[in-house]
Amino acid sequence: MTITAGDGPLLGAVEAGGTKFVLAVGTASGKVLASHRLPTTTPAETLAATADWFSAQAPLAAIGVGSFGPAVLDPASPRYGHITDTPKPGWSDCDIAGHFARRFGVPIGFDTDVNGAALGEYLHGAGKAGQSLAYVTVGTGIGGGLVIGGEPVHGASHPEMGHLFPRRPAGDTVFAGTCPFHGDCLEGLASGPAIKARWGASLDQLPAGHEAHAIVADYLAQLCHTLFALTAVETIVLGGGVSQAPGLVERVRRRSAELSAGYLPGGKRHAVVAPGLGQNAGIVGALVLAARAIAQSA
Repeated sequence: MTITAGDGPLLGAVEAGGTKFVLAVGTASGKVLASHRLPTTTPAETLAATADWFSAQAPLAAIGVGSFGPAVLDPASPRYGHITDTPKPGWSDCDIAGHFARRFGVPIGFDTDVNGAALGEYLHGAGKAGQSLAYVTVGTGIGGGLVIGGEPVHGASHPEMGHLFPRRPAGDTVFAGTCPFHGDCLEGLASGPAIKARWGASLDQLPAGHEAHAIVADYLAQLCHTLFALTAVETIVLGGGVSQAPGLVERVRRRSAELSAGYLPGGKRHAVVAPGLGQNAGIVGALVLAARAIAQSA
């Protein structure tokens, strides 16, 4: 099927996850015109299938890729656009951005999947009225992207929000955590696998009165309080599968406010919210990355 865009050049978008790739064509306004999903298998198979789907659409002006990581984001690096050392079999050192550049010969926008989602929410979702936004995904892992003044924050690499160490309550020190690197970092305590390892079920399958709801909310609220205090970010969007457990976002919002103790000068400008774009934050963010790639190549 051939797709045409009525309000600007046609862009390709890739939300590259460890389990699935979400593909779309759309416009710089964040409008998705067509989408497709396929499982993440080997790099050769997955990237070829992705490129074949894009080839069936109208010619693309650019492609934006929001990828699982770790990834090289420095455009000056010879390994820019590569996934680095990942536990996903076969994907370490994969030149994901280069694959699409060679196949299509168009500008390629590249960033982490969470930075892409943060850009999508900042421009077209929950952060449209502000100047700063963090997107935190809580699922198989915990990751986060931060946008300040319209730009995603990059440093030596990209933020790894899931690997900070939260303060553990006195009565919650027995569980060792599941992170293979740090044990009881935030990801090791509050990610989907950590919840299942500790309580034998996902958070949404546990009864409403189960202790897990308050414990997980407390750990995530500590991350939110830290982001508010450290970066002064206005809006924190909680996405990912775990965050969809009934009442979790509200619990985190309340607990984060308690942790601030009325001290943070941002006051009511600090907000913890669900994604304004729902499940489309990542793919809309990839369209933003594609549009930015065109602007940067001009």
